[in-house]
Amino acid sequence: MISLSERQQIVSWLDEAHAAGARRHRACDLLGITLRTLQRWQQSGEVAEDGRRGRQLIPANKLSEQERQSVLSVANSAEFAALAPSQIVPILAERGQYLASESTFYRILREAKQLQHRQASRAATDCRKPKALKATAPNQLYSWDITYLPTAVKGVFLYLYLFMDVYSRKIVGWQVYERESSEWAADIVRDIVQREGIPRQQVTLHSDNGGPMKGATMLATLQALGILPSFSRPAVSNDNPYSEALFKTLKYRPDYPVHPFADLNQARRWVAGFVDWYNHEHRHSAIQFVTPDQRHSGQDFAILKQRKAAYEAAKKRRPERWRNKTRNWEPVLEVYLNPDQKDKNIIRQALKKAA
Repeated sequence: MISLSERQQIVSWLDEAHAAGARRHRACDLLGITLRTLQRWQQSGEVAEDGRRGRQLIPANKLSEQERQSVLSVANSAEFAALAPSQIVPILAERGQYLASESTFYRILREAKQLQHRQASRAATDCRKPKALKATAPNQLYSWDITYLPTAVKGVFLYLYLFMDVYSRKIVGWQVYERESSEWAADIVRDIVQREGIPRQQVTLHSDNGGPMKGATMLATLQALGILPSFSRPAVSNDNPYSEALFKTLKYRPDYPVHPFADLNQARRWVAGFVDWYNHEHRHSAIQFVTPDQRHSGQDFAILKQRKAAYEAAKKRRPERWRNKTRNWEPVLEVYLNPDQKDKNIIRQALKKAA
């Protein structure tokens, strides 16, 4: 219902509009009332109050205050204080008790501001997406993880530590051990830094949240070497996609052993062969089908330039075979890890332009 003061204000506006030449029914339409409503307000010559009685609907099934308190008392009892209404209601039903529906339990707890975390355990925390990272050259952004390798003994595994350069996709360090250890992971990192000649504050190393990744020895080593650590969200494999993709390539190789590895030496020999093939023979689709080693050493620019020249020459010889541009052989200049939305837009535009 519209109060008397609001009615008087509306009538004043309509009178001003009418005096200015506006038609009353059009002015009423703009204010959301009908001309008949305006006429009813002014029947006595003055703007009158609404003579209708306000409708106050009280649901017939509304719980009384005593029933509400009974629901809160049960929900906060020692037996049910750590349970959600979805657990409480079925338990009460098993005992032949019915206080209220599940939705009513939720509503009463919400009104009493008691619908937050009800358990004695630590409340779940909001895990934000890792910081977006970008690499424009080798030895700027690394990714690493550990995967299981089966052995002849059921339930016993070997552990493959694999470090890769995200920009070039080259495997820059690896080793197979009999257990997971932050100390052994730290040894591999020190070896990589020495072999690649990496200065301080140049590399970011991304990994998941496993024990070896966040172990004290590993973190202390990264700090001493001037390497910035980056971590995925718990249980979110998409945050470390490059390592996950590398493990899939490894385990879906045609020569991946059908039978489990007999011992540590056999596993290391096979992984050494895989790394050599991957780095020096495998044409990687994400880096314009050059090998990771070629991209890591900067040879990819000359190789792609040569491919482009070959295609342009072929088009010049037989132009009728091409309707549009020749195949895109431009090098991939930027690689993103966990990109933000603006980075995703840049990637889409680059792919669209390349197509």
